[in-house]
Amino acid sequence: MNSTQDSTATQKSLFARYQEHITSAIFIGLVLGILTGLFLASRFDVVLTVTTLLGSIYMNALNMMIFPLVFCSIVVGITSIGNAKTTGKITGGAMIFFLFTTALASFVGLIIPRAINLGKGVRFEMATSDIEASKMTSILDTVKNLIPANPVAAFANGNMLQVLTFAVIIGFTLVAIGEKGEPLLKVIESGNEVCLKIISTVMYFTPIGVFCTIVPVVEANGTETILSLATLLVVLYVTFFSFAAIVYGSSVKFLGKASPAKFVKACLPAALNAFGTCSSSATIPLSKQCMEDEMGVSDKITSIAIPLGATVNMDAVSIVLSVMIVFFANACGVEVSTSMMIVILLANVILSVGTPGIPGGAIASFAALATMAGLPAGVMGVYISINTLCDMGATCVNVIGDMAGCVVLKEKIKLDD
Repeated sequence: MNSTQDSTATQKSLFARYQEHITSAIFIGLVLGILTGLFLASRFDVVLTVTTLLGSIYMNALNMMIFPLVFCSIVVGITSIGNAKTTGKITGGAMIFFLFTTALASFVGLIIPRAINLGKGVRFEMATSDIEASKMTSILDTVKNLIPANPVAAFANGNMLQVLTFAVIIGFTLVAIGEKGEPLLKVIESGNEVCLKIISTVMYFTPIGVFCTIVPVVEANGTETILSLATLLVVLYVTFFSFAAIVYGSSVKFLGKASPAKFVKACLPAALNAFGTCSSSATIPLSKQCMEDEMGVSDKITSIAIPLGATVNMDAVSIVLSVMIVFFANACGVEVSTSMMIVILLANVILSVGTPGIPGGAIASFAALATMAGLPAGVMGVYISINTLCDMGATCVNVIGDMAGCVVLKEKIKLDD
C-alpha cells in the first residue's frame, strides 16, 4: 500500500515538474522542428511521413473538442456574469469597459496587418487538407444565417458562427429562467469541465505536436517560414504595447483621473507575473493587491472586476487572433472580405466571454475564427507552434487591462462606505 502511494506521489511530482517546464519544452519542440524541417525532412522521406502522421493525430485530438468547448464555455461565461445580481453596478461597468476595449482591440488587430500587408508575398504550402472557405456575400446574408434552424447540424457541419449564436441564446435564456434552468446548466458546466480536461490533457503533448506540425511546413517553405513568423511576432508585440500605452494609458488618465506613470509602477509586478505564467487567472491575487495597495481601489471593486476581467477581458488575445487571421489569409491566398472582417470582430467579442484565462486558452478561439474565415486546416499547427510566444505578451497586456478597468471604475462608480 505504501509503495503504491509512493509511486503515485512520484508520478504526481514528475507531472508537476513537467507542467512547470512545458513552455520550455514547447520552445525546444519548435526549434527542433524547424531544424528537422530544414535539414532532415527533405533528405529522409520517413521523417516527413512520421511527423505528418503524428501531427495529424495531434490536430485531430485537439479539434475533437473545439466546438463543444466553445459552446459550453460561452454558456458558462454568460451565466456566471448574469448571476451577479447584487453587484450589478460594478459588473455592468466592468463589462462595458472590457467588451468595448476588446472590440477596439479586435478592430486594431484587423486594420494594422491589412495596412502593412502582413503576410503578403509569403506563401505557406500546408501539408494538411484545406477546409472549405466560407462564402460571405453580404452582411444581410450573414445576419440571416446567424440563427441555426438545426443546432445539431450547425455542430455537425462546423458552422462556428451558428454555434456561437446558439450558445449566446442558451446562456441568456438560462439566466432569464433562473432556478428552472439549473439542471441543464449543471450538465453544461460538467461538459465544460470535461472539455477543458481533455484539451488540457492533449496540450501536455504540445511539444511533440509542435515538432510534428512545424516540420512539414518548414520542409515545404524553407527559411521563408522562419522569417515570416519572426516578422509576425515583432508586429504583434509592437501592437500589444502600443495598444496598452494608448488605450489603457488614456483610460487611466482621462476616465480614471489617475497618473499613468503611477499606474504603470503599481501594475508592474502583476504584469511581469502574467508574462511569466501566461495565466491571467493565476495573477488575480497579485493584481488585486497591486490595485488596492498602490492605487487605492476598493476591495469591493477589485473582488469583482479582476476575476471578471480574467474571464472576459481578452484584448490582447483579440489582437493576436485578428492579426493571425489576416496574416494567414494573406499567406495562404484566402480573401478576407469586409463582411468577414465584421463577423470576425463580433465573434472575437463573443469568444472573449468564454476564453479561459489559462495558458493556451485562445487556441479554441483561433480554431473557431479560422474555421469561419475558411483558412487551411494546416494553419492551426503553425499557430500553435508560436502560441506560447504570443501568449506571454498577450497575457501581460490583458492583466494590465484588468487593472486599468479597476482604476476607471474607482472614479466612475461611487460606492457607499
